[in-house]
Amino acid sequence: QLQLVESGGGLVQPGGSLRLACAASGSTFANHAIGWFRQAPGKEREGVSTISPTGSIRFNADSVKGRFTISRDNAKNMVYLQMNSLKPEDTAVYYCAAHGTPFGAVTLTADSYAFWGQGTQVTVSS
Repeated sequence: QLQLVESGGGLVQPGGSLRLACAASGSTFANHAIGWFRQAPGKEREGVSTISPTGSIRFNADSVKGRFTISRDNAKNMVYLQMNSLKPEDTAVYYCAAHGTPFGAVTLTADSYAFWGQGTQVTVSS
């Protein structure tokens, strides 16, 4: 069982940066792919970025390529999402999630993730 807690959200101007953090508890953290998802009001949840258990595989949604970078520190049970060149359309609640299967295939499909944090609000506005 994994528990996840996000932090680092806030209000930022367009073009600015934020770094989100996801702290995990549980001895099997290093065995699970971790994803970041977001949900804006009135929209479906969207997969943003994901990273494999060892960090060797990472990919982003087309909407954030070249702007967002995911990383992890298994020694600290932490995953990060560095967000640069933020746009108003990046405004959403951001969630981190752990894949339901240890060493499961890396994916941005939300149904594959079994453990979710409570979310952190990111607002991009001038």
